Amino acid sequence: MNGGGSSSLRSALSYCVQQVRNYDYHHYLCLLELPTEMRKAAFALRAFNVETARAMDVASDPKIGLMRLLWWQEAIDKLYTKKPINHPAAQALSWAISEHNISKPWLKRSVEARIRDAQREVDDIPESIEELEKYAEDTVSTLLYNTLQAGGISSTTADHAASHIGKASGLVLLLKSLPYHCTRNRHQSYIPADLAEKHGLLVKQGGRLEILLDNNSREGLSNVVFEIASVANAHLLKARELAGKVPAEAKPVLLHSVPVQVLLDSLNKVQFDVFDPRIQRGVLGVPPLLFQFKLKWYSWRAMF
Repeated sequence: MNGGGSSSLRSALSYCVQQVRNYDYHHYLCLLELPTEMRKAAFALRAFNVETARAMDVASDPKIGLMRLLWWQEAIDKLYTKKPINHPAAQALSWAISEHNISKPWLKRSVEARIRDAQREVDDIPESIEELEKYAEDTVSTLLYNTLQAGGISSTTADHAASHIGKASGLVLLLKSLPYHCTRNRHQSYIPADLAEKHGLLVKQGGRLEILLDNNSREGLSNVVFEIASVANAHLLKARELAGKVPAEAKPVLLHSVPVQVLLDSLNKVQFDVFDPRIQRGVLGVPPLLFQFKLKWYSWRAMF
């Protein structure tokens, strides 16, 4: 690559690092624990996730958000035919694809899952937690698969652990974001109908089913959050059961388990009340230095 190209790539990668630091800080800290040769590609992949995850949130109109996601779907196809795209995250991703032979299907699966989510009607409630698990795997586990791939790590056991950690991560982050989605009237999409009905949150209004969220239903919501958090915890435990068989070089990638554990502990401290303001403080409800200490401890012990 010529000098201009190198400068352009440096600028694109710097953009990716800043995006992840600004909008996904706990995972930014996780990526700093990766070996140097993996880090650039990992930031490119995580920045792609930031761009697609935030597409609907930053748009003033849901149609514009959907257009952004469709743009990314098309962009992935272009990147694999080596067509230049004037977007720093896409430029960094293009470099990662060519340097590390990143698989296209996982990138496509991620953005397509977000497109399907964006096309949901407000009253389109998932039937069960399995639908949320599928969404978590499609959007989070796939990112970990690609990151392992960027490190040249080919291990079925590592992929299996990544699948569980991705599902756990996706579930707890959906829980953390519930208060935000409530303000945008999209909260129904992330509370399964079977759990809502079980805990008295499912009501019929105007001929359609809705999730009831008010002061009287706060206990019911906490019970739903507890059940979803329990499923996330089970995935975390399954991943950790595989630790003895996971190659040493894969373990830094799987440090994404640490934010899951921290958030589960934070939820437990507030009796699974996602509206408790303590959840939003610091890094996932704990002081930043404590979070970094936990991350370093797991990293130093070669654990996840």
